[in-house]
Order: sequence, then C-alpha cells, then structure tokens
Amino acid sequence: MPGAGKSTVGVILAKQTGRSFLDTDVLIQAAQGRTLQDIVDADGYAALRTIEAGTLAGLDVRDHVIATGGSAVYSAAAMERLQADGTVVFLDVDRATLESRVRDFGTRGLAKPPGQSFEALFRERAPLYRRYADIVVDCTALTQEAVCAAIVEAAAALT
Repeated sequence: MPGAGKSTVGVILAKQTGRSFLDTDVLIQAAQGRTLQDIVDADGYAALRTIEAGTLAGLDVRDHVIATGGSAVYSAAAMERLQADGTVVFLDVDRATLESRVRDFGTRGLAKPPGQSFEALFRERAPLYRRYADIVVDCTALTQEAVCAAIVEAAAALT
C-alpha cells in the first residue's frame, strides 16, 4: 500500500543485509521517461499495472531487496516469480496510519481506477498482499529498524 514504508524499509534492510536495493517505481519512471502519474494520466491505470508486471518479469531478483509498486499484486505471474526467486514481505500497516502518511493520494501515480477511494483501494489490495506474502510484519508501533529486524528474524525462520 502507498505509505507502508516499502522504499524506506527496503533501503535500510538492503544495507543491513548487504544486498542491492531496487525500487520498481523508480525503475519504471527511468525507463518510461515520465512519472507514474503521467503514465496513469496519459495511458490509464491498467497500463501502469502492465508496465509494472513487465518490469518485475525482467528483473534479476535474487539477493536483492525490492520495493515493488503497490499494484504488483495484481499480476499473479509477477508475484509467483518473486515468490519463486525470493521471499515476499508484506508490511502490514493499518488503513488510518496509511491515510495519515499519504497526503498526495490523487496525484501519487497509483494504479487505481479514477475515483477509487483510499478505503476501497485498501480493501481491494490487502487480501492480495496477504495471499502472496511469505512474511507478514505487523508494523503497528514499530520503528523502521524494528520492522527490518522482524523481517530478518522471520526470514531466518523460513530457512
């Protein structure tokens, strides 16, 4: 979800684990030569979802920490690939906290239908995030460092 802290936590986690960090939103913008919002405005939200799925399909995800865009979960093929080649983590943040963090909901470049509310987006995506997650971290009242520690601990338990 937007505002969950994927990019911030991802950078910290990559540093702590000695891995490279990739942010698919940044990769998409660089490859497209325009912002995510420009893509949504010109081509529609479905186009952004397709671009993100294609970006994920072309990545070498092994030994990387990757912050995907929130719409990655709409592509079963992309999520299954991430699961096959790595560990998928869902940063579980309650809707009220997310809404308080996301001040630019209408212009953030989200792959959502026009007029969709934050609440509707949350209700739509939360089950998808849970479906694909190998690890779910309840981020309530945790610092970014504590979230990283929880991820490292949970990942060690998977091996």
